[in-house]
Amino acid sequence: MDTPRVGIPDHLASRMTMAEQHEYLRTKLTRRGMLRAGALTAGTVAGAGLLGSGTSAYAAAPALSPTLLTSAATTKVDGKHVAPFGRHLAFGADPKTQMRVSWQVPFAVKRPFLRVGLKPWDLSHRIDAEVRDLHTPALSKKLPAVDQVYLHAALDNLRPGQTYYYGVGHDGFDPADPAHFSTIGTFTTAPARAEKFVFTAFGDQGVSYHALANDQLILGQNPSFHLHAGDICYADDDGEGKPTDHYDARAWDQFLAQTESVAKSVPWMVTTGNHDMEAWYSPDGYGGQNARWTLPGNGVDPRNSPGVYSFVYGNVGVVALDANDVSYEITANTGYTGGKQTRWLDRRLGELRKQPGLDFIVIFFHHCAFSTTNGHASDGGVRDAWLPLFEKHKVDLVINGHNHVYERTDAIRGTEVGRKLPIGGSVDSTRDGIVYVTAGAAGKSLYDFPASDSYEGHVKDQESVPTYHWVKGGDRHKETVEWSRVRYTGYSFLAVEVQPGPRPRMRVTALAESGERIDHFDVTRSGTAKG
Repeated sequence: MDTPRVGIPDHLASRMTMAEQHEYLRTKLTRRGMLRAGALTAGTVAGAGLLGSGTSAYAAAPALSPTLLTSAATTKVDGKHVAPFGRHLAFGADPKTQMRVSWQVPFAVKRPFLRVGLKPWDLSHRIDAEVRDLHTPALSKKLPAVDQVYLHAALDNLRPGQTYYYGVGHDGFDPADPAHFSTIGTFTTAPARAEKFVFTAFGDQGVSYHALANDQLILGQNPSFHLHAGDICYADDDGEGKPTDHYDARAWDQFLAQTESVAKSVPWMVTTGNHDMEAWYSPDGYGGQNARWTLPGNGVDPRNSPGVYSFVYGNVGVVALDANDVSYEITANTGYTGGKQTRWLDRRLGELRKQPGLDFIVIFFHHCAFSTTNGHASDGGVRDAWLPLFEKHKVDLVINGHNHVYERTDAIRGTEVGRKLPIGGSVDSTRDGIVYVTAGAAGKSLYDFPASDSYEGHVKDQESVPTYHWVKGGDRHKETVEWSRVRYTGYSFLAVEVQPGPRPRMRVTALAESGERIDHFDVTRSGTAKG
């Protein structure tokens, strides 16, 4: 980048891991006086912030070295002039009884809270919010220092299948006030028993008109939740995990404001991509993620690996993974969990396969196991670490981002075609193999393929496609593959309709930004095999 840096000199930057970058930045910038005297670690709790006796993973975690810093004193602003924004929901570990509500305010406010109730005119239950302030120094001479204030409330002991109304506020701004009635939002918990439902998914969104268009189409699907497979807002626009990456924390303000129209009512379940490693905040680069999101926290380590978790909704188990941990392409965080994530994945998939009433397992993460684009193609690190476990536990669907296109494979066993899957076709995941979908065209600039696009209404089947995958050491290994079935160079997302019952089915549809259907197929299971 040609942006003047105040961070790590080029002669020191070569091959630095995320943890090494964090240590250098913290040591150097603290010594230069860029951190304010008396700053405290974040996680200050303004109140219990809970509906019930549970505690959030963030609040329960031990304090670390200064990762999240409280904002500097600002000119006092009357709370009535400070409007909350950027509301976004996430499930707790149990979507039937837990919901996490997060939002942002432009200035520090007094006594922030959430109101919740069963009627919009009766928000009598008031819960104090947890404050997570985040300070970002001027990491470039062209950028200002930024202070951001994020607020979180954890709701536990909710009723399954119940719609709740909620509003967020603080001293001077009460959502129960008729003047702020329009700010009230809703959410619905997962049902007690499996029912038909829809979820949506994509990766690589950022802030753009295309991203906004996809959001509005997603809302029209009435999804029960949304999966975001990493590269969330692109505050780190380079995404190489290097000290020279250009980082602007203000992009998060734009992103959360853009996404609020959907995420205020649809749980927005995210994981981490290469553009989500932000070295300033923590050794693993996810301190900022922890300030802005409250995720289930039941994976490896909620503080160091927030994008690793699982939840069950109806008859579907969903597992989120952090592929930065196993990537051969972008290695700033490769191996940062010391193998813990992969061991957890093996154990968790085994538990899910034994769970009564659970038919399907869907896994989402960022880097692709199977893609043919000229951009990032396939990551051999993902294949080496996780494909054997996907096969062992008979995973049904894998969703990735990273490559800014839509691409869908045939059913794959190992790395070969188990069964061809034409548009409109059906596969039995217990017999035919796993379908891998790259849904990375949520809003950022598009990539291209080494072969012709082939999608619904424009089918141009190609028996083999020349491509490559990343191998250990960061090299590209050429390969010619037969599994690339659908390719679409355009903005798009996934909508998955899940049907429980004696013959469970997932109907997977890919929709373009225009609303045009570009792909659809069914995933079924012959019985409820337990792996």
